[in-house]
Amino acid sequence: MDKVREKGRVIRALGAMSGTSLDGVDAAVLDTDGVSINAFGPAQYRPYTDTERDVLRAALGKWTGPELPQASEAVMDAHVDVLARHDAVDLIGFHGQTVAHAPRMQGTLQIGDGAALADRLQTPVVWDFRSADVELGGEGAPLAPFFHFACARWIGAQEPVAFLNLGGVGNLTWVDPSAAKPEDEGALLAFDTGPANAPVNDLVSDRLGLPFDKDGALAAKGTVEAGALELFLAEPYFARIPPKSLDRNDFSEMIALVSELSDADAAATLTAMCAAGVAEAMQHCPAPPSRVLVTGGGRRNPVLMQMLAVSLDCPVAPVEDVGLDGDMLEAQAFAYLAVRVARGLPTSCPGTTGVRAAVGGGTVSIPRNA
Repeated sequence: MDKVREKGRVIRALGAMSGTSLDGVDAAVLDTDGVSINAFGPAQYRPYTDTERDVLRAALGKWTGPELPQASEAVMDAHVDVLARHDAVDLIGFHGQTVAHAPRMQGTLQIGDGAALADRLQTPVVWDFRSADVELGGEGAPLAPFFHFACARWIGAQEPVAFLNLGGVGNLTWVDPSAAKPEDEGALLAFDTGPANAPVNDLVSDRLGLPFDKDGALAAKGTVEAGALELFLAEPYFARIPPKSLDRNDFSEMIALVSELSDADAAATLTAMCAAGVAEAMQHCPAPPSRVLVTGGGRRNPVLMQMLAVSLDCPVAPVEDVGLDGDMLEAQAFAYLAVRVARGLPTSCPGTTGVRAAVGGGTVSIPRNA
């Protein structure tokens, strides 16, 4: 652990992320000193089984109850399965699975025990990344922006650039790469744009028994219902000044708005709602970004990407166009954040979560038998 805490030394960290789309666990290795990206290492993906996904869905929105221990066990087993495939790492960043998020009320809840994970893998684990931010008045999300700042530097960006993550919920990070540090005033602005893949995933799961709308094939056959889209955009969330964040189910009424539509029209309308939320979000950027780089599963949906291209005033492209991995960017982010936590560096700031001052969250757990 002394090596991990030695400032300036490049170490090999392994990050894991299980997002609100409930597709599975991403695990990725990153070589970093907690400031710069030195190298990207190997990555693995472990999908949740149908049974595991059902268990996790049953826990969504719950703060207590019998569903949580079973869901936590599923999360832990899946993470051990994929993380154990990586050896010779110095540190693990474990996000856990968010099941409830209401920072202005109860707080935020990620299930999974980082201390138990450290014991099972015999490697130090950084976890519980969000609690300290919420306790200091922050939203606790999004947390990837500090890594996005490092990514903007890694790709050599000279002008402001935006990273758009389209997972279960959408979130946007506006980056000014000319700033010295991510926590500097004006370096970052980050917030959730609105629902992304979660409503479409739930729709096709409930109606067709499918995990998601592969390649936007269903949406491509449908027509957007303008009235439902107009009602969606009337939601007060879009007018709120960022930073701001959402729970996966905050826009659950979207499904009700499309309940009378055909499968194809409903999928098209929900996909259009995601794109419209992003377009509304762009109005909050301090300056127009030179381009929007899309990460997360949504970038694989050509219907959604076309909607974004039409509705935004700057180029839109998947992050692969600049040499990044859109499937693993969030897992890499938690590897990066784990190193920052271990070295006492901030992981969020007023511009990313609305926290009162830059703060480094996270708990470091050392294996008991190490």
